[in-house]
Amino acid sequence: MTLMIKTTALVAMLSLSACGAGGYFGDTRIEPGAGAAAGSAADPNSVAYFTQTVGDRVLFPVDESSLTVQARATLDDQADWLLRNMEYTALIEGHADEQGTREYNLALGARRAAAVQAYLVDRGIAASRLRTVSYGKERPIEICSEEACYSQNRRSVTVVSAGIGS
Repeated sequence: MTLMIKTTALVAMLSLSACGAGGYFGDTRIEPGAGAAAGSAADPNSVAYFTQTVGDRVLFPVDESSLTVQARATLDDQADWLLRNMEYTALIEGHADEQGTREYNLALGARRAAAVQAYLVDRGIAASRLRTVSYGKERPIEICSEEACYSQNRRSVTVVSAGIGS
């Protein structure tokens, strides 16, 4: 009789423990970003993910601030990410290549940043979450006097950070 009581008690304990939040073999629910270290490029809510997977920059043709089809696709992804991650704000940097005067390139960078901002606002991002700045030709990522370098410097970069007014 004692064996029967012990067996019944053991079965009852195992049954009850399986009813817990995580189940007997642990929590098997899959959360967004599960398995990804918080803040890593594998975490879809992280700045690293935004930069590396969504894409933080768009390129522009020579002397233009109009958005290309490819730029719009990237900005659509940025808008989707920003809509899912409401705690982030963005600084939109406008850049230009080294050709032209400093004043011209600062104005061109400002137009590029404004074009990106307007597109993101049209996609539902609150204007209060977006700021712009123009660096003109002052912050190149490529330095050489060839089109391959120039084309990389004609860009807008969306820099996301947590918190209002960041």
